Amino acid sequence: MKHHVFSLLMLIIFMSGNAFAAEPTRSLSMSEAIATAAEKNLEVRADRYTPAQYEADIRHNQSLYDPVLNLQTSYGADATKWSGSSDIDQFNLNSSITKTFWTGATTALSFSNAYSGTSSSDRWQSKLGASITQPILKNSGREATELTITSSRLAKFASLEKLKSNLITTIAQVKNEYYKLHTVREQLQVKKVSLALAQKILSETKTRVAAGVLPAMEILNAEFGAVSREKEVIDAEKAVKDQVDVVKLLLQLDSVSDIQTTDLPTREKLVVSEQNAISKALLRPDIREQKRNLESSDLQTRVTSNRLRPDLSLIASAGITGDGNSYQKNFETMTTFDHPVWSIGINLSYPFGNNAAENDYRKSRLKSEQLALQIKSLEENAANEVRASLRSVETGYKQLEVADRGRTFAEERLRAFMRKNEVGLATTKDVLDVENDLATAKINQLTAVVAYNNSITNFWKVTGELLEREGITVVEGDSDKLYTSIR
Repeated sequence: MKHHVFSLLMLIIFMSGNAFAAEPTRSLSMSEAIATAAEKNLEVRADRYTPAQYEADIRHNQSLYDPVLNLQTSYGADATKWSGSSDIDQFNLNSSITKTFWTGATTALSFSNAYSGTSSSDRWQSKLGASITQPILKNSGREATELTITSSRLAKFASLEKLKSNLITTIAQVKNEYYKLHTVREQLQVKKVSLALAQKILSETKTRVAAGVLPAMEILNAEFGAVSREKEVIDAEKAVKDQVDVVKLLLQLDSVSDIQTTDLPTREKLVVSEQNAISKALLRPDIREQKRNLESSDLQTRVTSNRLRPDLSLIASAGITGDGNSYQKNFETMTTFDHPVWSIGINLSYPFGNNAAENDYRKSRLKSEQLALQIKSLEENAANEVRASLRSVETGYKQLEVADRGRTFAEERLRAFMRKNEVGLATTKDVLDVENDLATAKINQLTAVVAYNNSITNFWKVTGELLEREGITVVEGDSDKLYTSIR
């Protein structure tokens, strides 16, 4: 009975150990890899926070239109004894609501109450009034009033374009690393086939040496060839594991032990119009990002130009007052509207020289001109990148045909040398050297296919079409959701 219990316990431990040790192998298509990277890649996720932060800036700056309530109260006493004077108690209770409008105007609605009393008399004074200050020249209009709001909004749009640029870079990297994983696995298979053939040659050589057909030296050549290929298999296995880790990191697949790619690189010829590709490239996110920055700089220039003007403001106020020896009497006289007060005037302020505003304007102009040149440089570089990437695509396609022919010739050459070896016209070393050339030709073929696909990926990257072609969109609402999710 104890023996059966012990056996059962060991079986459970063994099965549990296997369950914990075994991690799943993930079969992954290219579309799945791209979608996973767009959702889980850490750098992409981090970049999404920047537009959300600018959304917070927008809403922060919009607070300039929020009404502001002010309350103020104070109490004091004057006990200074002058000839014929008495103690005076003073009390004030004031309130106001102020608000800014898009024209630059600041309005206020106020209600003030003041009390002063002595041992022989009391006096209450109240005032209900409204006032407005409207800039006429400097700081007038929506652009000047909403400068910080609009600047934050343009910065948010620019950050969304930067997010697209970074996402394009990430997706291009995913495609390249995905095909690289496919390549190193295929290279491992080539190395294993090469090792199997070398081991077969070693076995046949030993048989023929034992039969006296070949000298014993041939065994050393065959053993050296087999050992060399065994080392290459070990290196190739390491390369596969290293590349799996690269893909896992890109896609954040920590729980996966191995990844099997299911999509093969394409061999179809890419046919596109160079002029259309250049037109597309001029709309790339990195160029649109700089154009947003230029919009912001032009806005700053217009506002700083406005601030070169004199500070001329229209000031107007109106109200009703009350006065009485009790608060009730004071309030009654105020509500009769018998004591209205009003005023209207103009305030002018202008610094001699106006150096601060002048240099702010000059700096904004310089920045706008700098950005315009940077955009022109980006556009010219984009056109050159399109032409260069097209040449890479064309060259890569031609290399495919060359690599295919190279492999065919290497296979025929190996068959010929193996026939020569059978009749003693070629040594074991000759056969192993030719077989090594075939392995190189196979790897060259794999490399050519992946290089061609990478050149296509780079072409869609430099034209800015990669996200569209992979069905990935970046919308402003995503950053707004991230903003509202923070509590």
